[in-house]
Amino acid sequence: MTNIKAVILDWAGTSVDYGCMGPARVFVEVFSRYNMEVTLAQARIPMGLAKKDHTRVILEMPEVMEQWKAIYGKQPQEKDVEEIYSSLEPAMTDIIKDFATPVPGLHGFIDKIKSFNIKVGTTTGYVAGMMEKLVPEAKKQGFSPDCIVSSSEVPVGRPAPYMCYLNAIKLHAYPFSHMIKIGDTVADIQEGLNAGMWTIGLTKSGNEVGMSFDEINEADPFIVNKLIEKAGKKLRCAGAHYIAEGIWDCIHILEEINSRIKSKELPSEFNRSHSLAV
Repeated sequence: MTNIKAVILDWAGTSVDYGCMGPARVFVEVFSRYNMEVTLAQARIPMGLAKKDHTRVILEMPEVMEQWKAIYGKQPQEKDVEEIYSSLEPAMTDIIKDFATPVPGLHGFIDKIKSFNIKVGTTTGYVAGMMEKLVPEAKKQGFSPDCIVSSSEVPVGRPAPYMCYLNAIKLHAYPFSHMIKIGDTVADIQEGLNAGMWTIGLTKSGNEVGMSFDEINEADPFIVNKLIEKAGKKLRCAGAHYIAEGIWDCIHILEEINSRIKSKELPSEFNRSHSLAV
């Protein structure tokens, strides 16, 4: 796979925190402090965005906005976003270190691509203060990427491509058509596409299915498969070049992308109907 210069991974739901459980729960808990009933499903919709943007999108949801108006007598304003986020950031910083367990298959995936001298970068909707808690815990469990860029290090978070750009600078990786973005949210896919990269959307381990490893194994396989199928369709509609259940399924996709790069095919020219995606 010598044609691939770098792989840029998302964190929660892709590399660590199977099911992206940590951040969704924090949003529900913090909104409850303001007498707001935000469901896990609602909290997951904007996942992948910078957390302040995530907060703003939740408040803009019609059903949430109606709750706010009923309680506070007016539409939520930007100062309300700032106030909620001021509670959210420390709450999330406290909890996400407990969700640093690598997704099954991550270590094998990284060992494999490292054997081809492919660099490993990361982007995240978490801010730097949150990552200061998460990164050491992940490192203890064997996950230590070559580059980590958080949403607070760039002018705008996802879906803007700036975190991918900063990864490229720090990794000395170029061109973007020789790089791959892997993530489990629509924002991840849009981020990669906007940077001109190949993209792989993850379903089973990610936010769109939204079940922990234990929950997946205990659930009805029929229901799980339906959720995986729905997640795949959503990520494909967002423009993902390939779809996989988890990081454990991505090596054969990288081999396919490597062949396409060798043939000088660009991500923008890719015909998704001919992909190996499931």
